Amino acid sequence: MTTTGISAAGRTEAPGNGLRLALSGAVLGHPGAPVLRGLDLEIAPGELLAVVGPSGCGKSTLLRTLAGLLPPLGGRLSQDGEGLAGPSADRALVFQEDALLPWRSLRSNVELPLAIRGMARTERRVRAEEWLARVGLDGHAARLPHQVSGGQRQRAQLARALAGRPRAVLMDEPFGALDAQTRAGMQQLLVTVLRGTGATVAFVTHDVDEALFLGDRVALLGTGRVLTVPRPRVREASADAATVALRREVLSSLADAPAPTTS
Repeated sequence: MTTTGISAAGRTEAPGNGLRLALSGAVLGHPGAPVLRGLDLEIAPGELLAVVGPSGCGKSTLLRTLAGLLPPLGGRLSQDGEGLAGPSADRALVFQEDALLPWRSLRSNVELPLAIRGMARTERRVRAEEWLARVGLDGHAARLPHQVSGGQRQRAQLARALAGRPRAVLMDEPFGALDAQTRAGMQQLLVTVLRGTGATVAFVTHDVDEALFLGDRVALLGTGRVLTVPRPRVREASADAATVALRREVLSSLADAPAPTTS
């Protein structure tokens, strides 16, 4: 059980149509088994909020709640000031497992949510091709998932999530199963493809360095603290004194976080 207060106050909002996501006094979890209590969280439009915390503190529960898959047990959940209830095409959820349909080509996988929304075949084909090209898969559109690497499948999952032009993208350790080199490439790709979309992003990770590279802010879910990440967002910044000090602060906070409980 964790009581947390995290605010986006004072952040400069990115241009675009990203959602403002907020929880106030929220209790999250399953009936009879709350994981988070008294959660006050605000994610500004266009912000990338990295969420870190000890195992079992409720990071994945938070994402599923923001996605509308898990209703809060108490408190208020909203998007753009209005109550949020149930899933929506405005909010895309990306998992660690790529969840691509194995019998469909990468192009068809990207097209699927567009087809479900009723987009015309020609239009969805064009959009799928555009997004596959943006994630570096323009030569692999006709391939089946088993014919490409794990990193390429994650690229296809990212293209599928963004092709629908969601206003928020909720990412649950999407690069956790990748090797270090592929993971670094996916992190850079994410920064590149998100540029200009205006989408709000909540990104759960256990990797502190990943959180500091990707996040505009880092929310320490087990402690209720939120830290602003120095910029620019470049690999070389990891050696800067401010980033080194912030990394030390994050690690210290995580070490001091109370053990999660569900009672």
